Parts: sequence; structure tokens; C-alpha cells
Amino acid sequence: MASDQKLKARLPRGLADRGPADVRATEAMLTKIREIYELYGFEAVETPLLEYTDALGKFLPDQDRPNEGVFSLQDDDEQWMSLRYDLTAPLARFAAENWTQIPKPYRSYRCGWVFRNEKPGPGRFRQFMQFDADTVGAASVAADAEICMMMADAMEAVGLKRGDYVVKVNNRKVLDGVMEAIGLSGDENAAKRLTVLRAIDKLDKIGPEGVRDLLGEGRWENPKDKSGDFTKGAGLEAAAIDVVLAFTAARREGADATVAELARLVGETPKGAEGVAELAEIASLVAAAGYADRILIDPSVVRGLEYYTGPVYEAELTFEVPNEAGQIVRFGSVGGGGRYDGLVSRFLNEPAPATGFSIGVSRLVSALKAVKSPILADADAVGPVVVLVMDKDRMGDYLALTKTLRDAGIRAECYLGSSGMKAQMKYADRRKAPCVIIQGSNERDAGIVQIKDLVAGAEAAKSIESNAEWKAARPAQVEAKVEDLVATVRDILARQA
Repeated sequence: MASDQKLKARLPRGLADRGPADVRATEAMLTKIREIYELYGFEAVETPLLEYTDALGKFLPDQDRPNEGVFSLQDDDEQWMSLRYDLTAPLARFAAENWTQIPKPYRSYRCGWVFRNEKPGPGRFRQFMQFDADTVGAASVAADAEICMMMADAMEAVGLKRGDYVVKVNNRKVLDGVMEAIGLSGDENAAKRLTVLRAIDKLDKIGPEGVRDLLGEGRWENPKDKSGDFTKGAGLEAAAIDVVLAFTAARREGADATVAELARLVGETPKGAEGVAELAEIASLVAAAGYADRILIDPSVVRGLEYYTGPVYEAELTFEVPNEAGQIVRFGSVGGGGRYDGLVSRFLNEPAPATGFSIGVSRLVSALKAVKSPILADADAVGPVVVLVMDKDRMGDYLALTKTLRDAGIRAECYLGSSGMKAQMKYADRRKAPCVIIQGSNERDAGIVQIKDLVAGAEAAKSIESNAEWKAARPAQVEAKVEDLVATVRDILARQA
């Protein structure tokens, strides 16, 4: 490389930068969700970004070896470590490692970045944020029912209206009954079962015919012309595919009717009967608590990860939005989870039942923007008051004015660039400043400041036709004594609010 050749600034594929508005919107939403979690008695815990790969074990997203589905490295002791692919596996390790100290049931929530070593695509990133809540040490499906209730409350807390979302519940034991019915029980069929589950999990995206392809020989990314990537299917016979699709379509009007249909389909298998009984209990509990209109039994829910052992659930948004191709589609899932009774107990010599769910943070923020959720109104917040610098030799005076505003709890900054008045005003506009503070030598000698309301000024400017008229009118600009600076700025901010 030539010595004068500059490095190219480039973002790694599958990653995304976030600007101030996105960060503010995310924080506003997370605050509301956190309030719901804590209202239910859940407490915060943090785990590292890296875990030993063997702690993730066979529960890696794609394959049970490093660098397949996860990003992995070896430390100086030559031990494999992986960036966490979700927040559940690290919680399982944490709970097991602190089993004798934590209260049981242990109720916790976590928020953070997770990483997937997968092919990126539209809306599919290699780094994304999740916000989880889990109960460890509770075997009763009442814990699953409560998690679903909390998920529903979180959806409403962030500004979604009743009817804009639904929490759908299924049970992996019912799915095990389906697998047994089509001859896929036993450890030797574990990989094939996972392929079937992942095919069903795509039902809302590719429809029944797309799932039929994935249950059979496979599916092209663009089925019409057989182009793009090809996903190898599960290789099921036609009769077995019909059984699986009949199961996914078993939802009826009302929980009781759906449970009865599932009992008819899989109730003769021991696992299936157990799963149906658990779904009936969950339906009864959510109805008693007043959530029957928001929490529904739906056999199409499977969840893609292998570690789920009982009830599984998803929060789905029901309103429609245009997709990348301009087609009008349902927004779809923004989070989900389920029971994973084997994940914590891998580290222990005793049972450690657990259940929890995860919200996809970026996806939910996008949904809230689509419905113009009121909690994001503050995310488009105004910037700080900007103190302009007319005389660089008196920088100390401008910093003192800025400090006066900050001491009063008003966001403020002193301009630290080297440009003149016109450029400084443009800078304040870009910063979305509500107003600017102007003090030249004449104002300083008189103990006053000029305060320009940029919001009112922009409105007034619409009716001013010439630059001369602008200078003569000085719209939305007021003069105030230095000792009245704070009060005057507060009045401007109050009017704008």
C-alpha cells in the first residue's frame, strides 16, 4: 500500500450504525419496558458478551462447533470462547454458577447486544439488541402464563393499542407428539426434527406452500424461477407433510376449541397429551387474569432454537406495513420465548426449570415508529441551547454563560468551532437548538444578552421576503439582562413545548 493512500472508512457487512434519534428512541422504549419488568418484581442482571463455547454446547443456533452460527475465538489458554448469540444461554450459566446464592424462583431481566455469524440480509443483522426477562426455578406453567401477561403489558406500555398485537402460545410437547406421529422421535432424528421446526417457524413469512417445500425436498429463495439461495428441506413424505401442516392449521375460534382440536391430533401420544394439558391450564390462567383477548393458543408457534422443552410463545403485531418489495404485509413477530427446563440443569445435579422471553429491540422500535407511538415523541427531542461566540478572545465569558444555563438544569453548549456568525447559526439549526444566546461587546458592556427563538423565528421567516426586511425585523429575538437569562430561556422552552 502506498504511504499516502488513505484507509477506506467502511462498515463491516451485517452491522449498522445508530444515530442520536435512534438511540433516543430505543432508550425511551426500553425505559417503558423496564418499568413493566420491575412492576412484576424482576431485577436487572448483566452478563458478559463472551462465554466459553462449551457452555453454549449443542444449543448453538446452527451447528455444535465453533464459528458456525456464532463468532468464536481462542484465548491465551487455547480455550474456545464465543460472542453470545442470545441472552438466555448466558443467564443459564449465571444462574447455575450462583445457584446457592440466588433466590428461587429467580426473576431477572437483561438488555444487551447479541451476535449471529449468519448471512446478513434486509432487516437481518449480525449484531442486534435483545431485552429479556426470565424466571428460573419455577416448574409450574403459571410462570409461563405470567411471562405472557408481562409480554402483553409491555406491548401496551410502549404505546401499542389493544388489537394491534397478540401473544400466541404453543407447546413443544405438542410438537413432540406431532414428531412421534410422523416417526421422528428418538435421538437419531434430532437434526431432522430441528429442520422441521425451523420450517414451521417460517410459516408467517413464506406461507403453507413455502413450508411444504421446506418440509419436503427444499426451497429456492425465489421459488418462481428457482433462483437465489437453496435451502435443503427435511425430506418428509407427503403424508407426513400433511400431518404437520394440519397441526399448524389447528387453531380454532377460542382457546377451548383449539385445545380440543390439538387433543384430537396428538392427544394419543404421551408427550402430546401432556402438552395439550399444559396449554389448557395456561388458557385458564390467562382468562382468569383478564388476558384472554390478547393471549391466544396458536399451534403455528414453534420458535427456532432447540433448547425449548414446554410452552413457547411469540408477541406478534397485527397491523400492516409495506415490506421491502412494497407489498402490504403484517408487521409480524417482535419477540418470543418459552420454557427451557434443561438449559440450567446441564450445569447442576438437580432440576432447574426455567422460562422466559426476549424482545427484539430494533424491530419493536421500527414498529413503534410505524404507528407513531407517543413514547417516541421525546425521541425527536430538541437539541441544546447554543451560546454563540462573537469574540474568541472572551471565550471565558461565553463558557460562563453556558455554565449558568447548565446550573439551572438547561441543556446548553458553547460553540467551540472556528466559524463566523452565519455558520454558527447554521450549526445551531443542525443541532436542533431551541434558541441561541448572542452577546457581542456592546451587549457585554450593557450586561445584557440577545436570545433568538429559532422555532418561532423559522415560522416568522415564512412571511419575510427580503434579507433587509429580515435584518430590520429580527423575528423572535428578545433582549434580556444577564441575570434574567435563565428565566427568559425557560419561557421560550415552555412556549415551544
